[in-house]
Amino acid sequence: MKIDVDKNRALVQQLSQMGLPLQSIPTVVAFWQGQIADTFQGALPESEVKRFVEALLKLAGSSAPAADLIAEGKALLEAGQPEAAAQHFAAAVQEDREKPEAWGGLIRALIALGDEEQAQDILAEIPPALADHAEISGAKSALALAAEGRKAQGARAGLEARLAENPADHEARYELATALNASGEREAAADALLDIIRRQRNWNEDAARLQLLKFFEAWGFDDPTTMAARRKLSAILFS
Repeated sequence: MKIDVDKNRALVQQLSQMGLPLQSIPTVVAFWQGQIADTFQGALPESEVKRFVEALLKLAGSSAPAADLIAEGKALLEAGQPEAAAQHFAAAVQEDREKPEAWGGLIRALIALGDEEQAQDILAEIPPALADHAEISGAKSALALAAEGRKAQGARAGLEARLAENPADHEARYELATALNASGEREAAADALLDIIRRQRNWNEDAARLQLLKFFEAWGFDDPTTMAARRKLSAILFS
């Protein structure tokens, strides 16, 4: 409901008595079950208004369509259904192009489907304002690692043979870590890089640590494997 404050001074006074003095126009007040749920004053960017509305929908036991689609897409991706996940993330992008989780999820789903070319095309469509978001950065790293891993997977047997012959072959261990990550063996991939750091911390201009950080970004900083590997890395660096 839109109200002309000049013609509704009694309401303005009532809001002031409720602890909401009218200091600027527009003033937006949201009510839920007869109580003030949230408010803002002055003009806000569209993205902030969307967040305001989504918070209210959650309070009312609902959520924005894009948020629902993203949540369902994540669940499907975790359940090993990347095709269905991609459909949900794509629908979320169409619903709201300002959702970095939708873009990042779509790219990850396409990677899981082996369609790295389309994932790269989607990456180019992301709005510039979202480019530095953690979700987008993680998806970029995942895409780069997928390409590296595909190359390394074909040479995996040879890399393992090289390490069996010479455990100090850091180049072979580094490439094997990339192959292991591409196969979904995250813990083994992290341990391979940690072994290099443990043996020769600054090998190849700190390449092992930098690759490990790229893994963390691709996996997500709240991923259990990431958190476990970060603890191991800290123990090595500060020992």
